[in-house]
Amino acid sequence: QLQLVESGGGLVQPGGSLRLSCAASGFTLDYYAIGWFRQAPGKEREGVSCLSASGGYTEYADSTEGRFTISRDNAKNMVYLRMTSLKPEDTAIYYCAAVRGPDSDYARLGAYEYDYWGQGTQVTVSS
Repeated sequence: QLQLVESGGGLVQPGGSLRLSCAASGFTLDYYAIGWFRQAPGKEREGVSCLSASGGYTEYADSTEGRFTISRDNAKNMVYLRMTSLKPEDTAIYYCAAVRGPDSDYARLGAYEYDYWGQGTQVTVSS
């Protein structure tokens, strides 16, 4: 059974940092593009960052560019999202997702592009 499990969320003060992890099981991430998404109460799910299977293409939402870094460790079947300079508006449930794209450089920020989703991890930025 294909499964993604996020971890690493929590409560952090403004300006702080967190690293989210996403563990894949039941399939090998090597051939999959990965996306991180978030959803705040009363808002639509939005793309935060995405990374191609090859690792050669990344994309970030304007609101996270320069503060967040997506990475992957295929040997561990893991994906990460390093978040720095966190702001209260970053508060949301964060999800990782995977899709097997048409080629190894494929990656998109649209949630509808992804087939497999984790259950989410809560990130709260507050003093």
